[in-house]
Amino acid sequence: MTDDTHIWGKADVSSGKGASDENFPVGSLLLSRKLRPHVHAYYAYARVIDDIADCETLSPEDKIIRLNAMEEVLNGQRSAINRPDALSAARLRASLLQTHVPFETATDLLIAFRDDSRGHEYRTWDDLLHYCKYSANPVGRYLICLHNEDHAAFGPSDALCTSLQILNHLQDCAKDLERLKRCYMPADLMQQAGTKAEDLLAGRTSPAMRRVFNTLLDGVDALNQQASALPAHIRDRRFRMECAAIVELAHRLTQRLRREDPLAARVALRKPDVIHAAIAALRAWA
Repeated sequence: MTDDTHIWGKADVSSGKGASDENFPVGSLLLSRKLRPHVHAYYAYARVIDDIADCETLSPEDKIIRLNAMEEVLNGQRSAINRPDALSAARLRASLLQTHVPFETATDLLIAFRDDSRGHEYRTWDDLLHYCKYSANPVGRYLICLHNEDHAAFGPSDALCTSLQILNHLQDCAKDLERLKRCYMPADLMQQAGTKAEDLLAGRTSPAMRRVFNTLLDGVDALNQQASALPAHIRDRRFRMECAAIVELAHRLTQRLRREDPLAARVALRKPDVIHAAIAALRAWA
């Protein structure tokens, strides 16, 4: 057995998810045709490392080994073998070298996914924000750098990406705990409210857990307010429209999570939300 075979193994870690499974546009038609292949290369790499961290058949140690190997391929320290996972890192490396986007926008994601692989516990809101700094914020920074936008956009972009990540945690909190034994609800908030992680599996939200959700959504509201400034920082018209649409979707998903029960059924965006996002994008055209 070669060293590379030992590292990559034979297990299929693919979740089967794609861009269509996301709440928010991934490399949508709003982005320029010239840049879309680079966005798709970034997304393919991010999907692979996310799938590695979420794989239920790999041990934490094996996940870390694979994530480290992905980073080595990305940095040109290891040759890619004929596997989709390794090749995704090699293709992104070529894209980053061509576009001069910082490699940190890709390697920072690995910090969060290593934490996921280890089963990291989030004690406080600040712990959760620190996770989002690496799991979500690099995505926005990648797109800003790819479009050669001013780095002044980083602040509102970070707020938007963190908001989207926490909203996703709230949507999937029961599934994450049941399937991955992973909880992103800050432990101190649950303790203060008189509830615990296991209550996420109850099938309905208790008054105590609703207090936790609402506290998190209060934080998301503040992030969404900061994110509202993002379109004004973006010069590229098509990218500005995409940002405006996503900001609107974040606001509307926050409202849905206020009104609906994420433990009873997955709270998702609906057609009226998409229509409002399209209107927001058209307003950003000017």
